[in-house]
Amino acid sequence: MLFDLTALKPLDQYKLLASTVVPRPIAWVVTLDAEGRLNAAPFSFFNVFGSGPPILCIGIGARRPGDCKDTGENIRLTGEFVVNLVAHDNAEAMNVTAIEFGPEIDELAEAKLTTLPSAKIKPPRIAESPVAMECVRHSMIEFGPDRALVVGRVVAMHVRDDAVLDAERCHIDTPKLDLIGRMHGAGWYSRTTERFDMPRILVDEWHSVE
Repeated sequence: MLFDLTALKPLDQYKLLASTVVPRPIAWVVTLDAEGRLNAAPFSFFNVFGSGPPILCIGIGARRPGDCKDTGENIRLTGEFVVNLVAHDNAEAMNVTAIEFGPEIDELAEAKLTTLPSAKIKPPRIAESPVAMECVRHSMIEFGPDRALVVGRVVAMHVRDDAVLDAERCHIDTPKLDLIGRMHGAGWYSRTTERFDMPRILVDEWHSVE
């Protein structure tokens, strides 16, 4: 079946992308507004895109056409944000922060979450998250009044102590993080507990079996 995305409405485009590009990691983003008020929200159109410099991208959409999300506006104003990753134990709290509260509501307080100071930027990190990445805005690409791509440079990372195998060599016990990913539909998620090992094949090894 061929779908011509140039002829489809944005909602239908979203349905196709969100139901096929899975699982997607979740950026649980904490920002501060111009008055210093906290905001937290999850985004699953997210991933890392390289190192040297360490870059990540987050796709931010609006609740409704013409309504800019608080996260995007805060990043525009302050240039700083924290991307927290979501473990299975954090799933319900993350879901609370996805509620469409007004800008005057502290989503972290509603979800009964606590914060810890960041090392290099003003917005705090979520204490309950196993991984937090302090980021500064590299750039933002605007796709209209209610869509933007945030490009951030990671300036510091916090990883829960019990998931660090060797700090000097930057070896992390990834399974211990028990991270979740976004799936399709209104409320489907996946865990990273099911995996398989398939080492990359070197070109000499490939030729040797021919």
